[in-house]
Amino acid sequence: MLIISLHARLVLLRNEEDLDEMMQLFHVAVNNKQVKTPDRFDMSCRWAQLARCFGRPCTSTAYDCAISLMRDTLTFTPTLYTQHSQLAAVPNDHRVLPLDYASHLAQTGRFDQAIEILEQGRALLWSEMRGLRTSMDQLRAAHSQLADKLAVVNRDLEELTLTDSNTNGDGGDGLEGMDHIGLLLLKQRKLLYDRSKLISQVRSLPGFESFLKAPSFDTLISAASRGPVIVINHSEWRSDTFILLHNAPPSVIPTSDDFYDSATKLRDRLTICRIEHGIDSKQYERVLCSVLGGLSDLVGRPVIENLQSLNVPEQSRVWWCPTSVFCSLPLHAMGPIPSGDGTKRYFFDIYIPSYTPSLSALIQSRKHGEQSFAKPSILLVAQPDQSLLSAIPEISAIKRLDTKVTALVSNKATPSGVLESLQDHQFSHFACHGKLEDGKPFEASFQLHNGKRLTLLDLIRSQLPSAEFAFLSACHTAELTEGSIADEALHLTAAMQHCGFRSVVGTMWGMADDDGPELVKYFYKSMFSRKQEGIPYYERSARALRDAVRRLRKNRVPLERWVNFVHYGA
Repeated sequence: MLIISLHARLVLLRNEEDLDEMMQLFHVAVNNKQVKTPDRFDMSCRWAQLARCFGRPCTSTAYDCAISLMRDTLTFTPTLYTQHSQLAAVPNDHRVLPLDYASHLAQTGRFDQAIEILEQGRALLWSEMRGLRTSMDQLRAAHSQLADKLAVVNRDLEELTLTDSNTNGDGGDGLEGMDHIGLLLLKQRKLLYDRSKLISQVRSLPGFESFLKAPSFDTLISAASRGPVIVINHSEWRSDTFILLHNAPPSVIPTSDDFYDSATKLRDRLTICRIEHGIDSKQYERVLCSVLGGLSDLVGRPVIENLQSLNVPEQSRVWWCPTSVFCSLPLHAMGPIPSGDGTKRYFFDIYIPSYTPSLSALIQSRKHGEQSFAKPSILLVAQPDQSLLSAIPEISAIKRLDTKVTALVSNKATPSGVLESLQDHQFSHFACHGKLEDGKPFEASFQLHNGKRLTLLDLIRSQLPSAEFAFLSACHTAELTEGSIADEALHLTAAMQHCGFRSVVGTMWGMADDDGPELVKYFYKSMFSRKQEGIPYYERSARALRDAVRRLRKNRVPLERWVNFVHYGA
């Protein structure tokens, strides 16, 4: 209350002493352990905003406190459902805190730290889950007992986190009067306490000092080991485009003063037109064409010029790691981009683009045991119906491939059957309906036999050590649910990555039924071509998708139908 009063007087009288006292009081307030963590987080965000507005030297300290408290608000929330609800309830100016802090670091020339903060503050839910699946192999070689204990606690904590919060508890532990969430929270606190103690013991071992700490820039830059990663930070304070190359400092592309607002308007135009007119309308075709041109001016040309100056040859793999509104914009298809011979080219004609929700997700997608160059086995999951008749020739095209194919079609395509069969196949191909539930990202699903659904949460619960590549020939698989948080990347494509798939093809919006058979034919022809011998098959998928989409384009399909397809991962 004193801070509020001092702020009111500061606005009226502009007394520097009031500002000095406020900065001191903020420091006391955010470090008061007697206050609830969400309230301390709220106060730390206000501190960071005010300190930055007035150019105070404590700005970085305030941001550091806010980032730490942002993660703590999730740590003491028991399930994924409640964690997402907690994030969604945060005011937008607090939710974009990591983007704003990164912009502050970039403004002061600390580009390496800006990349670290973007990684710490984005895809928080995926990051927490990934931490629970950390490999214990290295630790087990040094201290097997600690590794076994931590593995058990991680398993129990993951099981609790993936509990459906809507399920009523039975009160079986004898704590009368406590609701289901209360019981989960009590159990979670105990597990977190045990885990914290074990991690402290691990970090006391030689060589394990940084165990499960936030990754440093030196670790994150390995994401660019196979090609440049382009990180776009969209902040109202200052926006930046970073190009990451392996073993090099970030290359920073200056952005125009209207960059933030222009990007927001492009996203809004595309989203509103899709809702009001549908993706197969002439209005959407015109708006999408305009948006691709706007993206080319805003992002495409500066990025291509910088890639050229960095001697990145055309037809190289590149990865987009976007934030905020850019998570819903088709960066891979920006254009047309002028060429010397007058040919109409789009970004994906010049480079082979992929996306990644975070740098850690891309690094994880490349961690692999023994690499196999044999043709992979394919699990085909299909559910044709009257509104998906083209799934039938798509099924035939997959079955004709010169490799082992296991088909779960119609009544064989059940959620339990699919999850069991995913364990035994390197490749998976889904040809069915994809569904979104507004405001319920974990309910996004594939529609299988008799309307039963394989949900995003079902996929997150799975662990698929043999999985390499998934083709999601279904609607909305890389689309964010209405009301979801852009930087959390809660969609089916990201879920497939999390449960083990190295590379995934998804869709940004609804998919035209007729495109499945044609795209599949060209895709697998390129995938199994001898031109890419010596490259693991899952790593061929980005080029194969690009080749297949270009063939679709030559067939003069509408713009939205070929822009729709995206590649994620290795």
